[in-house]
Amino acid sequence: MKVNQKIYSIAAGLLIATILLAACDVKKEEPKSISTQEIMNADIAFSDMSRQVGMKKAFLQYIDNEGALLRPDHLPIVGADAIDYISVLSDTAYKLSWKPMHAEIAKSGELGYTYGVYQLELKDTTLKGTYVNIWKKGNDGEWKFVVNSNNPGIK
Repeated sequence: MKVNQKIYSIAAGLLIATILLAACDVKKEEPKSISTQEIMNADIAFSDMSRQVGMKKAFLQYIDNEGALLRPDHLPIVGADAIDYISVLSDTAYKLSWKPMHAEIAKSGELGYTYGVYQLELKDTTLKGTYVNIWKKGNDGEWKFVVNSNNPGIK
């Protein structure tokens, strides 16, 4: 009888150990993969709005309250000053559009950037250049740019 009790005790111990190991083998949930397509879509929608209703309305819609504009040969224009600067621009004589070529989003999902090529269509000519937008995702889930910079002059 003692041998059977020993076997039962060992079997019970193994069963408990197996149950405990199985309980500890809970797989950790992988962090959500944040798609760069989300930020690309924001940049494309920004460009589409600029082309359809004008650069001014698009920039006012997509700039963060603390957003900065970096322009060649100028100091940065930030926050309310940037919004005021955009508000007084006249965009009736041209169409501005761009196409993102690349995007990245931080693992946190709250910051990212896009860059690509822009096209400024004037009455008689078309100018092209490069740009970069740094984006921040708001509490409402909407992407707004916190930095917009461009460099004119690609052929």
